[in-house]
Amino acid sequence: MKRETKKLKKMSKPFSTLGLSAPILKALSELNIVEPTEIQQKTIPLFLSETHDIVGLAKTGTGKTAAFGLPLLQLVNAESTIVQAVILVPTRELGQQIFRNLESFSKYIPNISIASICGGTPIKPQIERLKEGAQIVVATPGRLIDLIQRKAIDLKQTEYLVLDEADEMVAILKESLDEIVAELPKKHRTLLFSATLPGTIKQLIQNYLNKNVVQISANMETVGNEGIDHEYIVVDPIEKLEVLMHFLNSRDGERGIIFCKTKAAVNKLAKNLAINKFSSGALHGSLTQGIRDRIMEQFREGHINILVATDLAARGIDVKEISYVINYHLPDTYENYVHRSGRTARAGAKGLSLTVLQQEEVFEIADFERELGIKFSEFKKPSAVSLEENNMLLWAKQIFKTKPNHELSQDLKTRVKTVFHHLTKDELIEKLMASYVLQNKIDVVEKTVKKFKK
Repeated sequence: MKRETKKLKKMSKPFSTLGLSAPILKALSELNIVEPTEIQQKTIPLFLSETHDIVGLAKTGTGKTAAFGLPLLQLVNAESTIVQAVILVPTRELGQQIFRNLESFSKYIPNISIASICGGTPIKPQIERLKEGAQIVVATPGRLIDLIQRKAIDLKQTEYLVLDEADEMVAILKESLDEIVAELPKKHRTLLFSATLPGTIKQLIQNYLNKNVVQISANMETVGNEGIDHEYIVVDPIEKLEVLMHFLNSRDGERGIIFCKTKAAVNKLAKNLAINKFSSGALHGSLTQGIRDRIMEQFREGHINILVATDLAARGIDVKEISYVINYHLPDTYENYVHRSGRTARAGAKGLSLTVLQQEEVFEIADFERELGIKFSEFKKPSAVSLEENNMLLWAKQIFKTKPNHELSQDLKTRVKTVFHHLTKDELIEKLMASYVLQNKIDVVEKTVKKFKK
């Protein structure tokens, strides 16, 4: 695999050889996007020169947006304001990411207009936006159907339908694609992009794409890229949170995403991290769009370092400096593991995908290795002493970050200060640490007594 990857890099062509126009090449140059990825090398010339439907199989983070977005920007007629291309996405976050990318790519194309009409935001401004005209529309399926039913969007002359991250919205597409396709002219091109190819996607391809569809695969042999280390750690349920916090402390200042199976688990873990003063935020589908947008913006800007998220809520997170992904719960499907691990090691960087397991789940690792063609190594669990030391550090951080209580009387503050006034800073810290250790021993004894009483 390594040999093949090196060979590909040597053979890599510049964007200027793929048939793209001068305005697009100028924008790419300014964005410092120099070397096309494999999916871009294979898709762009085919999209520009042929009329076939296309199925693109490539993992998350390999530049699928540019693979279909750059040719679309070149093929649409910027002099006409009718909707000529629709890009369907599973979440508003991914829609916004694609919208921003297309805006950047089209900087030097006169009169080009792109609209984002995804769910989770008021529909009336979107209706008004569509009245202004747009050649390319980025949409979630539900919101697009809503606009079709209100007769707020006309797809009668739409030439291109792109289904991005199709495996993430397959259930929605099965229900809604008939209604959307019915609005399109009979002669249109469909491009389907996916990180995986489950049976449900194969059925969609058979039902909705042309018989002469061209399938493109890029680096599907391994998950993510060679920059991802796949590791697992085995813990007892009672120590799971402690082990996680030990890891997070060891990666202080780095950005990462922790995946949980359910919204309730996300909320519980995010609350525990907040109590222990970790710079974190929760992301799941039950939060309002405004809150989700604010958390994502804080994450992108580096104001928070850790996202705790469900699988679907994390779609569309395109942040290059994510150094680790933690599977706090083993994903339900191999496809979800592909999408989770693909959040890290983007744009050629290195990354870690760490899966937290209980002993009875370890046997499942072999299934993931076989199905995905990857190799896991075991992450060494910290010792009991190391965990205790980390707990003391967390306790110290809690004290440091606790805001003073201004409601306490000045007299009481003075009397307490008098107790400590003869101690140096070092002596006070030594005594606080000794008190912490003593209290910890008392807590253990009390828990043991309660256990025996039961």
